[in-house]
Amino acid sequence: MIDLFTDLFLFAQDAGAEAPANEAAPNPVFQLLPIVAVIVLFYLMMVRPQRNERKKHDALVSALKKNDQVQTIGGIIGTVSHLTDDTVTIKVDDNAKIKMRRSSIQTVLTGNEETKS
Repeated sequence: MIDLFTDLFLFAQDAGAEAPANEAAPNPVFQLLPIVAVIVLFYLMMVRPQRNERKKHDALVSALKKNDQVQTIGGIIGTVSHLTDDTVTIKVDDNAKIKMRRSSIQTVLTGNEETKS
């Protein structure tokens, strides 16, 4: 049995040695094509959709106004009581207000509809 494997191995080596010597090496550009294709796929499937989601979220946050009902990233639901350039003050109860960054607003709730970002 071992002789059979040894013979097959030797025949396989002999078959590879008979390759023509004048054959040109493959073009390196063709070797880089799969890598470029993976990078393009990564961009199309990951980076571009995230950029679009970020634009939608920025538009949502910039359109906030007083008395909008919002949900934060942490799940807190409240009503916007005060706005500045960077921060939002949310009233969550009669005497409870929370001040946070605008970027922590996840969703604007309007009545029964929900506008998700």
